[in-house]
Amino acid sequence: MVRFVLGSGSPRRKELLEQLGLEFELSPAHGEEIITKTLPADIVEELSRQKADEVADRYASAYKNDTCVIIGADTIVAFGTEIMGKPRDEEDAVRMLTQLAGNTHQVYTGVTLVTIKDGERSVRTFHEKTDVQMYPMTGTQVRAYVATGEPMDKAGAYAIQGKCAAYIRGINGEYNNVVGLPVARLMQELLSLGLV
Repeated sequence: MVRFVLGSGSPRRKELLEQLGLEFELSPAHGEEIITKTLPADIVEELSRQKADEVADRYASAYKNDTCVIIGADTIVAFGTEIMGKPRDEEDAVRMLTQLAGNTHQVYTGVTLVTIKDGERSVRTFHEKTDVQMYPMTGTQVRAYVATGEPMDKAGAYAIQGKCAAYIRGINGEYNNVVGLPVARLMQELLSLGLV
């Protein structure tokens, strides 16, 4: 039997994984994020690996007779050379959205799969990149959106699947990657590993 564990507390990632029809447990990683890389793709891969490893350490002795697959993920928004995580406060959210409005930016999600089988660990890490083009927004529109509270726990200070959908001009890449988990790529990786 294969047990899947999502090492994230994100309700969006939980919903996306449910769409795949996988049964899974939730076990969010709580460790401090330590970034040693500089490129967006490398950063999300590094952070997803840290999260998956932390959760795998908890599960290593718990399931000796089952194959256990821990899924760790991390998403960031990159605009030019700036890496945008979750905004610190409302003014930070306004700053981010003002930069993104009327421009194209990139969303990177790194995913790490740690498979524990017969006491042995194997690891696969990958990332997806999606280009997102936004319509211009006035200062009033930016502040009205920030006032909804929606941007405050989102990388880049917006939710493509939420109220900010009104300002998304187009995307190039996987939509669900922007939401927080590239489920199509994830499924391809699981298939290639013989896990589904």
